[in-house]
Amino acid sequence: MSGAIDRAAIDALAARVRPHYARFLEGREEILLTAHSHQAWPDASRDGQLAAWDDAARHVDGKWGTVFETVLPEFRRHVAKRLGTERAGDIALAPNTHELVYRLSTCFPRDGTVVTTDSEFHSLARQLDRLREEGLKVVTVEADAPDFAARFLAAVDEHRPDWCALSTVLFTTSRVTAGVDTIAAALAARSTPLLLDAYHAFNVIEMNVDALPGEVFVTGGGYKYAQSGEGTCFMLLPSDASRFRPVTTGWFADFGGLEDRADGPVGYGDGGDRFFGATFDPTALYRAVYTYRFMDDVGLDVVTLRDAARARTSLIVDAFDRAVGSESGVTIASPRDPTERGGFVAFRSPRAGELCAGLKTRGVRTDHRGDLLRLGPAPYTTSDEIERAVRILAELAD
Repeated sequence: MSGAIDRAAIDALAARVRPHYARFLEGREEILLTAHSHQAWPDASRDGQLAAWDDAARHVDGKWGTVFETVLPEFRRHVAKRLGTERAGDIALAPNTHELVYRLSTCFPRDGTVVTTDSEFHSLARQLDRLREEGLKVVTVEADAPDFAARFLAAVDEHRPDWCALSTVLFTTSRVTAGVDTIAAALAARSTPLLLDAYHAFNVIEMNVDALPGEVFVTGGGYKYAQSGEGTCFMLLPSDASRFRPVTTGWFADFGGLEDRADGPVGYGDGGDRFFGATFDPTALYRAVYTYRFMDDVGLDVVTLRDAARARTSLIVDAFDRAVGSESGVTIASPRDPTERGGFVAFRSPRAGELCAGLKTRGVRTDHRGDLLRLGPAPYTTSDEIERAVRILAELAD
């Protein structure tokens, strides 16, 4: 397997982009393998942070005109391009995905049914657990099952849910969920809405969400592979979302209709606006826009980022196979086939937390989820950093 990994290409990309991350990387002796969580921010993001401050100083409360007329539309265009949609105006914004997911959940009966998986991130899983206590029927399907799509649709046919929710890439094992197209088509035929959590796919795996039929909601954000930090989460709504009326709704959801308030049903704005909340800190939008501009300027499109992730995660797997013995009790939990793997590699061990802490003391930043240790390389990660990190992991595992 090692012969198929182009270390020269890995290091050429790293050498080309690392100077643009100087404020995060210069002088740092640690190896950052946190790309699946908090990537280093490019220096351009700081320019965006300062631009937000300068606009506030220049326009005071009038800054919202700039935000809604210039910054937000550009943000939507960047996200749409990297999400694979022509419908930028159907993108809703929130500081975190939980707000968007919860708003969607309020569009359905509180005592209804949802079919989901056993590997959803806490922003959804915790909320569904709480809604279960209030009468929601939550049906979970094993996400890592080899016949996942068939099992998921069998659960749909048995329980006839009001909506469904699943991830395109599992935050636990980095497995790319198989059969999403098949599931979407089947749900479209049943007129059942589908929520896709694409956080671990956005900006690291090519997507074409416009090709998905039916009422599909796609959520994600900038904290991970988009390198723009917290506060820039989004949800792409279906092209016609007029029947969805979130119970939790803020004044930005119908900004243009505020002065026309009258008796009758609560109104909602067009496109993604109907899932907006209320006043938010626009600084993150600026930071994201400047980051996306930088990525466009240096050629970090989704195809390039996907190739970079495949090469680097494959090197992690290869280095692990060479360095870590089977008696260590550490095994690879992610798919070995890079086409079935997202942007990180997960290792299973009952000592995952201990290994994560040990790596940190040795200058390698990672994270863990339960018994899973996660290593996430970024475009700026060199082959030498990967080899050194895995050697340290091998020593700790022994």
